[in-house]
Amino acid sequence: MIKNIVFIGAGNLATHLALALKQASYNILQIYSRTRLSADILAKQVDADSCSDYAEVRRDADLYVFALSDKALPSALEALKLKNKRLVHTAGSLPMSVFEGYSSCYGVFYPLQTFSKAREVDFSKIPLCIEAISIDLESELLLMGNKISNSVQLLSSNQRKQLHLAAVFTCNFTNHMYHIGQELLQEEGMDFDLLKPLILETAEKVQEMPAQAAQTGPAVRFDEDVIKTHEESLNMHPDFQKLYRFVSESIYHLHSKKK
Repeated sequence: MIKNIVFIGAGNLATHLALALKQASYNILQIYSRTRLSADILAKQVDADSCSDYAEVRRDADLYVFALSDKALPSALEALKLKNKRLVHTAGSLPMSVFEGYSSCYGVFYPLQTFSKAREVDFSKIPLCIEAISIDLESELLLMGNKISNSVQLLSSNQRKQLHLAAVFTCNFTNHMYHIGQELLQEEGMDFDLLKPLILETAEKVQEMPAQAAQTGPAVRFDEDVIKTHEESLNMHPDFQKLYRFVSESIYHLHSKKK
């Protein structure tokens, strides 16, 4: 039975997940971070010990949650040598097999959300994607997941990888577009608040209809006059200009297939 948990990592995701598990009556034993201050801050929030040295990581936990970057995970596993311990990572892009050779009991506990430490989230609305090497661990992770989320799903490593890819398009790339819009407005002394109602309406529409059906704008019909004017306005931003053309053509080709 999982009750006592050690977190390896104290970043945005680790912070929100540790707080959610603490609220669900799990005991967070310890927080590790290579930055001692980060470990101390999160440990204080969840009444846990803290450390910044792998040699100080406790060995008596029921579960070790690795909330690290994809690049940092292998070296952490090599340094910790947590043989026969229950291990999970929280990444969307890494296969469960990354744990092979380091433990015989491992899985994935992936919350599909974008996290920032300073912004509160309702964890009950966050989809949790679970995978495990055994039925026993799967059952325990499902139990833990259902205590903090109303949306818990079993996904394979391939499914989760595809989900993470889709999330990059719908979240990370979209946020980059927000940044470009903000920069273009600032150049003419305008406030990003002007775009916020449009952003909200666009997000609301895809809650009710397919994204393709919600698409509007000059690229759908490939209005060359409008597109040319926009591209000329981007002469001082050649990277934005290339992106504008590429995305416009992608939208047009997708919608022309419907005709």
